[in-house]
Amino acid sequence: MIKHRTVYTAFDKAATLKVKPNLIGKTLVLKTDVNLGIVLIPANKNLDKNKFRKIARAKKVDFTTERLIKNKFKGVKVGAIPPFGELWKTQTFMDRGLFNNPKIIINSGDYNFSIKISPAVLKKIVPNLTIGNFSKSRR
Repeated sequence: MIKHRTVYTAFDKAATLKVKPNLIGKTLVLKTDVNLGIVLIPANKNLDKNKFRKIARAKKVDFTTERLIKNKFKGVKVGAIPPFGELWKTQTFMDRGLFNNPKIIINSGDYNFSIKISPAVLKKIVPNLTIGNFSKSRR
């Protein structure tokens, strides 16, 4: 666990911890035609919805509402959701760009704490983690 000042974005977390944004996992919650999905991409990237749609085998993919997040993800703060989908019976996806780092920093459920973890360990503790290429450079 890493304690830090209150941050609400992945870029603020990178600046606060004085690390490169590509080491910070940005958690997104997406709604597919089938279910919700927790998606982890590097903070310095954006989601490529078309690539993600193919990996998720979904016809439609979109961001979910804050209201739905508050109702579904009890016990954690909106914007600080950790990538442990099985806690909420939700699929977890991780961009391969994060997997190439020895350690990454992910959300813990709180704005003042983060988790530093190896991607290999994350893969072991998230049983149905799907790894793929679905991020793109920020514009």
